[in-house]
Amino acid sequence: MKKIIVPIDFSEYSEFALETAAILARKDNAEILALHMLEMSEAILTRTGTDMQMETVFFLQLAEKKFEDFLKKDFLKGLKVTPIVKHFRVFSEVNDVAEEYGADLVVMGSHGASGIKEFFIGSNTEKVVRHSNIPVLIIKHNPILTDFEKVVFACDFSEEAITPYINARKLFKKLGSKMYMIYVNLPNESFRSTSEMEAKVLNFLKKAEGNIDHFSNVKFISDYTIEQGILNYANAIGADVLAIATHGRTGLSHLLEGSISEDLANHSTLPVMTFKI
Repeated sequence: MKKIIVPIDFSEYSEFALETAAILARKDNAEILALHMLEMSEAILTRTGTDMQMETVFFLQLAEKKFEDFLKKDFLKGLKVTPIVKHFRVFSEVNDVAEEYGADLVVMGSHGASGIKEFFIGSNTEKVVRHSNIPVLIIKHNPILTDFEKVVFACDFSEEAITPYINARKLFKKLGSKMYMIYVNLPNESFRSTSEMEAKVLNFLKKAEGNIDHFSNVKFISDYTIEQGILNYANAIGADVLAIATHGRTGLSHLLEGSISEDLANHSTLPVMTFKI
């Protein structure tokens, strides 16, 4: 992990994310790309005339000064921090910046959401998760513990989840974390017998790693929803972070099917890391 991108909006949650990124950067001598997206209207950016150009420059300099002051944190001392200011207005473009600079991880703060606000408005964090091609680590609180000793990785053990699984195992191995996998068995039409679940997981591991060495780290549990099953198991073992493979659904499919990763990001008090399928 060489480059970590952190979207900054000057909130306490983005400061939580920045401090978490600093802790991770020290472990792997990584560079932090601090990204501030300046919300300026297209009208301002495309204006002509000396006065209008001066107004644009004024807003840019004001934002850059505020950004510079925000980055004067003790926890950043000794780290390579590159400030980036972009004139974006939508958080989906964080992925464009990540690809442009070759970032390995996005660390983002989130206060979560619930109820009517969550359904209709969503959050900037959700937008980043949906569009990011690299892992996204979502931080909800001040990073008291960031050792990530115990990680719960949840997926459906389908073939399309193999790549996210491999990427997650590589990343958490570098961080010195022990990764537990979880299969949540649901009632009704989604129910699977013990032998059916085990066969699916064994087949998955053989295709992903060529062996079944990590089968003992898979936990089979039953619950009414996948989200609740993951959270209950994470609490039971004292997990430090949740990891999940996500399709990053957008548009109508997101509206109809929802996204388990986004539900976890909204409702979990633990950090959540998503890996794109």
